[in-house]
Amino acid sequence: MKLAEALQERADIMRRLDQLRYRLSRNATVQEGEKPAEDPAELIRETDECVARLEELMARINMTNAQTVIEGLTLTQLIARRDALTQKLSIYRNFLSEASNITSRATRSEIKILSTVNVRKLQKQVDDMSRDLRLTDNALQQANWTVELK
Repeated sequence: MKLAEALQERADIMRRLDQLRYRLSRNATVQEGEKPAEDPAELIRETDECVARLEELMARINMTNAQTVIEGLTLTQLIARRDALTQKLSIYRNFLSEASNITSRATRSEIKILSTVNVRKLQKQVDDMSRDLRLTDNALQQANWTVELK
């Protein structure tokens, strides 16, 4: 099984567990004399099976990510880089949007609003980070479809 297939299965199990959580909640209590729409014992059994499979997949995915090296970095390191870049870019883009929001004055007596940074220089940094994020994500996606799950 390829890593990407395991990641897809993990996502499917997570969605399934969300559904099971909801269904269990809906069948936790009933009016006296009534029966639940679904058997809670069966839902619990299905939940236990899903969680066991999820645990197995997560361990294998993590093992694969830690042992697979791409361009001198493990997949775990590349994932950390991608996540950190995503956070940093979000912050920088928000700040850049604010720094670029300079209101024009109608008269000389109005308060002049100035940017606190060189917007052009910061935009270049954001563009470079965006490129790095795209390349990192591409490397991860390529590995996901070529690396066998351990």
